Amino acid sequence: MPPPVALVTGATRGIGRATAFALGDAGYAVGVCGRDPAMLDTLLQDLGQAGISAAGRTADVADPADAGALVERVVASLGPVDVLVNNAGVGIFKPFAELTLEEWDRTMATNLRSLYVVTREVLPAMRKRRHGAIVNIASLSARHGLAGGTAYAASKHAVLGFSRSLMLEVRKEGVRVIAICPGSVDTGMMRDQSMMPVSDGILRSEDVAATVVSALALPERALVSELDLRPANP
Repeated sequence: MPPPVALVTGATRGIGRATAFALGDAGYAVGVCGRDPAMLDTLLQDLGQAGISAAGRTADVADPADAGALVERVVASLGPVDVLVNNAGVGIFKPFAELTLEEWDRTMATNLRSLYVVTREVLPAMRKRRHGAIVNIASLSARHGLAGGTAYAASKHAVLGFSRSLMLEVRKEGVRVIAICPGSVDTGMMRDQSMMPVSDGILRSEDVAATVVSALALPERALVSELDLRPANP
């Protein structure tokens, strides 16, 4: 029997990369994407060297043509998508008075529009097979505001609303929808932000990846629809 297939967006770094390896170690074949061709090639090579079956392509997952080509590549190479991890995201943290419209639009396109676009590509087949899971990486900012986070927090609030609503639509069709809400995670994205100081006690990408795998490992009759993930000792 072929392994189940997971597609992870924004997989070339941070949480996405850690999740791709964690799912591969858990027995999944892994579809991946990213914007940088060199980083994607390195990821595919590293997954292969780890004994993980993987396929993917460069893609802007907010673009319907790119998302369609990505899913087509993954399905042709690995098989139907059993799990979609909508992880691609950007964080732009600055005072509202300094936030540009381009930065607002970029945040919404990557953090929110991509969920709609990629989910639209994989959900019909999941519903037809009455099997699948969609994991959306949200944030504790989906529940709270934060200074400098007008765009980011707004996008993550929307991710949580999207997840809650879609879960109610498809849960009786064999499709689970899971929102993971991590606190601050030590990634390059966080370290690039002057308004978001990084301490030694915050989460690591591997912590979020392990949470994704644990949520998916539940029996299919069980659904954890939302998970808050916090540092044990910040």
